[in-house]
Amino acid sequence: MVEIIPEDIKKDLETACTLHQRASSDYQKCMEFNKLMSDLLGRLEDADCYRTADRVMTILLDCNPREGAHCEKAIMIGEKMKKFDKS
Repeated sequence: MVEIIPEDIKKDLETACTLHQRASSDYQKCMEFNKLMSDLLGRLEDADCYRTADRVMTILLDCNPREGAHCEKAIMIGEKMKKFDKS
């Protein structure tokens, strides 16, 4: 069964994809990305989009913003975020 993701959530997923491209070297953007993805996780679960929510949760498990440190998993998370653009 194909998930029907509400348009407002799709738009915020696109925003998150764009934001992540700028977040890997900017702590504030990284925190903004993490907060947006956390919010999207709850909204996806509320919309019964559990498959997509699982993908977001996997990204959040790898996303660990630290001030003054470059993200070691930025490339891996970036690849996962690109998959949202294709879906």
